[in-house]
Amino acid sequence: MSVDLRGLLLRLLREDEEFRLAVMGLLGYSDVKSSVDRLVEAVNELTRAVRAHEERLTRLENAIEELTKAVKEQSKAIEELAKIVKSHEDRLAKVEEAIKAFDRRLMALEARWGVESEEAFRNAMRGVVEGILGVATVGKWVYFDKDGVVYGHPSQVEVDVAIRDGTHILIEIKASASSGDALEFSRVGKLYETVTGIKPRLVLVTPFIDDRGLEAARKLGIEVYTSV
Repeated sequence: MSVDLRGLLLRLLREDEEFRLAVMGLLGYSDVKSSVDRLVEAVNELTRAVRAHEERLTRLENAIEELTKAVKEQSKAIEELAKIVKSHEDRLAKVEEAIKAFDRRLMALEARWGVESEEAFRNAMRGVVEGILGVATVGKWVYFDKDGVVYGHPSQVEVDVAIRDGTHILIEIKASASSGDALEFSRVGKLYETVTGIKPRLVLVTPFIDDRGLEAARKLGIEVYTSV
């Protein structure tokens, strides 16, 4: 191509738009441009999708952060609650121990008071019984029960006894009595009869005895003097 022709073509491309478009059409420029435009649009769509994904991811991260914060707060609250529960458990344990100690002292006091009050009651009632039965004195029969007739094992047995007109009267004086006491007193009477050969009259003196105790005493032939 001569220099003049090349210069002419270049000038036409710069200055003549119709010529320029005609040349571009011959070179397939429109197809290339269309492909580029589609590629640009696809890139734009992808960019928008990425941005939307980033926004959703950001919201998800924020939600996770809020959830993590809430979990931490709940964990802290649970820890505080556990401390409170532990404190209450410790206090409850101390209260239970105090109650047990109080129960032990109360039981010891009741046992001591029961023994002392019953002994005082027995001492007071001896005089009354002597007057009722018309005997001079009420003595005490003491015997070692090696065969365990009364308590089921070898032990010393003591019971008040009075003798009037040849009748031996065993007297059991208790602050309160039950069917078990009546059964035990009956075994004392049998032991006395075995040892002495004399069947005694059994007299139980108590200010209180329940219905089962009264029924048991009646069946066992025990006379009961009570305020009930």
